[in-house]
Amino acid sequence: MRNSTHIITKHKIEKVFAVRDYVNAIEEAFKLYGQGKVQMPAKVYLSFPKGDLRCMPVYIPDLHIAGVKNVNVHPANRDLPTVMATITLFDPETGFPIAIMDGTTITKMRTGAAGAVAAKYLSREDSKTAAFIGTGVQARTQLEALLVVRPEISKIIAYDVNAQSLDDFIEQVNAKYSLTAESALSIENAVADADIVTTTTPVNNPVIKAQYINEGTHINAIGADAPGKQELEIDLLKRARIVIDNWEQSSHAGEINVAVSKKMISKKDIFADIGQIVTGQKQARGNAKQITIFDSTGLAIQDIYSACMIYRTLVLQYEAELEEIKFFD
Repeated sequence: MRNSTHIITKHKIEKVFAVRDYVNAIEEAFKLYGQGKVQMPAKVYLSFPKGDLRCMPVYIPDLHIAGVKNVNVHPANRDLPTVMATITLFDPETGFPIAIMDGTTITKMRTGAAGAVAAKYLSREDSKTAAFIGTGVQARTQLEALLVVRPEISKIIAYDVNAQSLDDFIEQVNAKYSLTAESALSIENAVADADIVTTTTPVNNPVIKAQYINEGTHINAIGADAPGKQELEIDLLKRARIVIDNWEQSSHAGEINVAVSKKMISKKDIFADIGQIVTGQKQARGNAKQITIFDSTGLAIQDIYSACMIYRTLVLQYEAELEEIKFFD
């Protein structure tokens, strides 16, 4: 198993790992992160004229695994996905590459799962209504994972500037889930009665104003993934308890990056990272009226932990089906 390189495709990943598996994996990954049991530099960016490439390494001693994800973000892509990724897993004892995997599916699913884990700890347990600002692929994954941890959600309200995307989202949600989904005429209307708000837009100017958000709301801010991107008004950040995944990444390219660059908030204004919340080092929510925000930039441990679980499941159950490459014969 450790002297050949397995090629693991999207089809094989989807065969063995469902959304609940990702949620469980990401919660465990955040625990290891919170316990300081990983070696994980901040992601490295290569900037291109029409996008960027991000390299994300991590070593997880408890799993005896190391890995790197390479992922692009090219918003102008039309015939190709905006986000494409590959993951390589290594045996840390020898450095041997034990698997090369599709990372696009894992990226999509682990991002949704991270939002779900944040909502599990930061949203009110009596949350019933969820709003989605942006209704692309990531919104669907966010919703699917959210319903794993908050199955009592009974109403979805969504808004998107793309009317066709919005209509498709509402139609798919109503067809797939036993809940009510409806579109809103404005962002303000969408979030007005929401207990949980998920933003997955690519905007550089904030679309969620502080005055839109009621007390007790939890927000998963997913869309900001590069310097200058910003979905939430800075006054809203100042009103809220902010939880990040990683200071270096969030301050550089997450939801807080603009506020930090303008010196309107600093590290002392951040309540915790998600690892501290999941391990119980810090209390998730102070009271029912508190606004909470999770600034998600994506950690390498999310990808590599998930990839390791998928790899082990496939090798144990379906090894005969996996293609192998002998690089060093």
